[in-house]
Amino acid sequence: MDKSKTAQSFDVEKIRADFPMLSTKVDGRPLVYLDNAATTQKPLAVIEAVRRFDSEHYAPVRRGSYKIGEVATEMFEDVRKKVATFLNAGDTRQIIFTSGATQSINLVAHSFGKSLGAGDEIIISNMEHHANTVPWQMVRDERGCVLKVIPVNDDGTLSMEGYAKLLGPKTKLVAITHSSNVLGTVNPIKEITRMAHSVGAKVMVDGAQSVPHIKIDVKDLDCDFLAFSGHKLYAPSGVGVLFGKYDVLESMPPYVTGGDMIVTVSLARSTFAKPPHRFEAGTPPASQVVGLGAAIDYLNSVGFEKLAAYEQLLLEYGTKVLSGIKGLRIIGSAPHKAAIISFWLEAAHPHDVVTILDQDAIAVRGGHHCAQPVMERFGVPATTRASFSLYNKTSEIDQLAESLQKVIKVFG
Repeated sequence: MDKSKTAQSFDVEKIRADFPMLSTKVDGRPLVYLDNAATTQKPLAVIEAVRRFDSEHYAPVRRGSYKIGEVATEMFEDVRKKVATFLNAGDTRQIIFTSGATQSINLVAHSFGKSLGAGDEIIISNMEHHANTVPWQMVRDERGCVLKVIPVNDDGTLSMEGYAKLLGPKTKLVAITHSSNVLGTVNPIKEITRMAHSVGAKVMVDGAQSVPHIKIDVKDLDCDFLAFSGHKLYAPSGVGVLFGKYDVLESMPPYVTGGDMIVTVSLARSTFAKPPHRFEAGTPPASQVVGLGAAIDYLNSVGFEKLAAYEQLLLEYGTKVLSGIKGLRIIGSAPHKAAIISFWLEAAHPHDVVTILDQDAIAVRGGHHCAQPVMERFGVPATTRASFSLYNKTSEIDQLAESLQKVIKVFG
């Protein structure tokens, strides 16, 4: 299928009608929401699914043996099946519900991390979000491991040559982002995983920025873990997923302990449930999980091929328009990018840029984006980031460019 024709046939106005928040006005101006890498707006289908569950089906999940409890549990577990299908995981036991990608990564760090010892090596990259950096620093300090960093090229691509040099018999884990939240770079996870497995290492993929935009097949990627958040996937906040290969999960101790993750408890000792329940202590976020299921249904109804083609059109258009602004430097020009454009404007600090754009009801992100090592690598204190989604329009990019010219006039 011709990607350009697919993108051009995408009915963005029909999509926008599904998102109530997009009709909001800020100080009388229509909202232009370009902060999708931080969090996405929610379609009415998700909002209504949560409302119906809370008003018609809410009950303790996996606890109540009465009818409404059984129905709530069935709805909750149906979403686990839906997520497994969405990722092509196959086995629902490989799907763990968490509060988000951050907790998912921490689960791996503090559970799988217990198997690591002095001298064992962990590899991350120079484009990671803090959520996929700090946990591994803590594991390094607590377990005596060695933390190595894959360098990033000037265009924002990962140095695969540098990666190959870091791999060795002591490598136990590679923790890598699938798509950078600053550079937009989409990394070759399948090849990264193949190389890691060749030395016996496991692979943890941060999919927070990729899962909403790229059709994920964990069997094809062959990664050992993959994490993502619901709120970047048009679902409610407070829910996320950790996929893990079952044999690896089964070998891992609990991360958080409490109710529903046990088999037996006595004052002398406790025994733990099999995955995924071993890693789902406490009352689960049932409403949010139901919302996640509705978001997956919504994305499937749109179609990932159409969605991806349209977002690439936005990326290409945005890159062309913003590149024409004098004094604007785009950070990250990888040939395979998600729909994210981070830039440095000579005329003003990103915080000032955001303030001026906000006067025109344009919502973008300014700062280090929880990725300070990336800022250091590219020699900037911060960037302004415009991140696009299936409901954005090229006309909104034009508005962004016009407002940036206003910033230049004010500070230039």
